[in-house]
Amino acid sequence: MRALLVVNPAATTTSARTRDVLIHALASEMKLEAVTTEYRGHARDLGRQAAESEDIELVVALGGDGTVNEVVNGLLHHGPDPVRLPRLAVVPGGSTNVFARALGLPNDAVEATGAILDALREGRERTVGLGLATGTPGTEDEAVPSRWFTFNAGLGFDAGVVGRVEQQRERGRRSTHALYLRQVLRQFLDEPHRRHGTITLERPGEEPVEDLVLSIICNAAPWTFLGNRPVYASPKASFDTGLDVLGLSRLSTAAVARYSTQLLTSSPERGPRGKHVVSLHDLSGFTLHSKVPLPLQMDGDHLGLRTSVTFTGVRRALRVIV
Repeated sequence: MRALLVVNPAATTTSARTRDVLIHALASEMKLEAVTTEYRGHARDLGRQAAESEDIELVVALGGDGTVNEVVNGLLHHGPDPVRLPRLAVVPGGSTNVFARALGLPNDAVEATGAILDALREGRERTVGLGLATGTPGTEDEAVPSRWFTFNAGLGFDAGVVGRVEQQRERGRRSTHALYLRQVLRQFLDEPHRRHGTITLERPGEEPVEDLVLSIICNAAPWTFLGNRPVYASPKASFDTGLDVLGLSRLSTAAVARYSTQLLTSSPERGPRGKHVVSLHDLSGFTLHSKVPLPLQMDGDHLGLRTSVTFTGVRRALRVIV
């Protein structure tokens, strides 16, 4: 088997020595080419090259969720084709590693590598659905390039938090859960639309859902992790179904306290609930419009401001090693 290993040298939880050990372990089982990323978007370019090659059968992403997202967008540059495209394997190297953990892989890079090698020997893989976000036709965002996401996206409040975290990391702060929680508080205090939301959700054949302050789109459960604790925004979300949406129409102090507690105590059986909660399951497509430009994030990557985004759940988009 010929495989491409895409290595993010800035992965927060793996050292250079650990990465060398993992590379040797993988190379002992396959014909491996390891490439270290050198710029933002490099992993996407490498994924595209692998998809366009004729002999690469597997792409291994060693890094966090951002690296995985780039590789996936490269692999699917010309659209999903699970039979033809190389399979994907993920070695978690970031601070959270939601996609890898949602697939059931260990959160430790060495253990995950062992699990991947066992899966390859035993022929274990699954074909997962993914989310696709595009600029909405007829709006000022229609020319925005489409982008795939693996586990979640968000327009509004949570994307604002992601943007704040990225700013702190650019200033040299380490990505920790404490850093995220501080930025959640700051985003809440600065949020101008927390009592009167600007987001409208539209889907074919249904009445629009208006005045949302927050909109979280989930392609898998859990939505994220706080340390070892899984957090379920949409407990029914799955790689085998369409997209789920959690929306909140109010973010008062009392509402934030209530829904934050519900998130922290969420489970595979129960997520946030209440009169200001909108919970939708297994959607094939919908559009989010906002009266004002709002931040957009996908897989924890801040993508700037948008006023309209169309989301599609694409089933059986990519084969992954599990």
